[in-house]
Amino acid sequence: MSKTIKIKQGFNINLAGKAEKSFSDCGQPETFAVKPTDFQGIDRPKLLVNEGDEVKAGTPVFYDKKNEKIKFTTPVSGEIVEIKRGEKRKLLEIKILADKKNQYVAFPEYTVSDMANLSREQVVEGLLNSGIWPNLIQRPFAIVANPDDTPKSIFVSCFDSHPLAPDYDFLFKGEELYFQAGIAILMKLTHGKVHLNINADAEVSPIFSRIEDVEINKFSGPHPAGNVGIQIHHIDPVNKGDIVWTIKPFGVIQIGKLFLEGKYDAARIVAVAGSEVISPQYYQTYTGACINKFVEKNLNPDSVASGDENIRFISGNVLTGEKIEPDGYLGFYIDLLTVIPEGNHYEFFGWILPSFKKLSMQRAIGLLSFLNSKKKEYIVDTNFHGEERPFVQTGALERVLPMDIYPTHLLKAIIANDYDGMEALGIFEVAEEDFALCEFIDVSKNDIQAIIREGIEVIRAG
Repeated sequence: MSKTIKIKQGFNINLAGKAEKSFSDCGQPETFAVKPTDFQGIDRPKLLVNEGDEVKAGTPVFYDKKNEKIKFTTPVSGEIVEIKRGEKRKLLEIKILADKKNQYVAFPEYTVSDMANLSREQVVEGLLNSGIWPNLIQRPFAIVANPDDTPKSIFVSCFDSHPLAPDYDFLFKGEELYFQAGIAILMKLTHGKVHLNINADAEVSPIFSRIEDVEINKFSGPHPAGNVGIQIHHIDPVNKGDIVWTIKPFGVIQIGKLFLEGKYDAARIVAVAGSEVISPQYYQTYTGACINKFVEKNLNPDSVASGDENIRFISGNVLTGEKIEPDGYLGFYIDLLTVIPEGNHYEFFGWILPSFKKLSMQRAIGLLSFLNSKKKEYIVDTNFHGEERPFVQTGALERVLPMDIYPTHLLKAIIANDYDGMEALGIFEVAEEDFALCEFIDVSKNDIQAIIREGIEVIRAG
């Protein structure tokens, strides 16, 4: 039976520069990249290609040494032009110079009736060979799912409540057939339910409202209402020994296209947004696109004149995204490029001076911003407005984390390497993104998301 859940804790960050629902025809980027660093739990990638190799869309480029069945494939066809490594030869990027044809590796095709007769083993094999498998994320630990496991349920969050998040109705319009086919495939991976979680505060897109054989749940309230981890906590919590899988709508559509058309289709729409973008809008491209075409001649001229060091390019949103260079690449799971001012300036007593312009949950700092935060759009930068301070317990973190756990106590248990404390305080339920708002409002300026990942890795290794 479906549920309607009202989220009370949280905070909406209304930023200037939301993407308009229109497309820009700037041309496709010349290069794309597959980045092993995008995939949590893949600690030992094994390279399968060399520079100069010709590849098609869906060609494997590396696999996981710990589980050789999990393969990672190219989003476009072309030539491998660079294999970038970091310290200790850590594999960072595999760059592909795209050709104009975009040829695909051929995988088995099925009709809708044929798909109903597929076994779980056939489904898993198809997802692994095509490179679509990494779309499936396992809780606990928020890592790429293990194909040998069977989850008790699968969750799909059908809205994004992060700042400047793209409109899913616009992103996935016309993809109903593939989404329904993807859901049918997901049903074969679990003995439980597939949960489709929609926004109760907005009109539901037809692509989600007409889907059959799923459990539809409604969530309302401020961010992080759209976070799949928050939704799992309220619908089917993860306890020690439980396994739940999650997948984004784009991944579901990819699954549908794989089985109906026999190809790994990485074509996607991404939003380019933020206060430093002249024309925030949407672009049609492929997974792992280089961002240079999207930002060329589309940035605030004053910021450009002062140098790239004054602009922050983020693969993803401002809370959980990754800083990249002006010629960097979007991540595997990303459908948003955010461009905001860099916070490389100093403000005398900036950490305490009241202001009408600052976005803050602290009323003494933001003054009237808490009264009109639903209407006003803010231009924010990356400045910390202070430095790291002692970890104090203020009760503020509990105001933005809608989970029945004690965030401050959990963070202290992680810092103290208290295994029993971490387990008792809910480490199996959380991921970094669930604590992103905690990091945003933390007066102690702690890198909370990194602390959470550290705790997850300690428990996973143990």
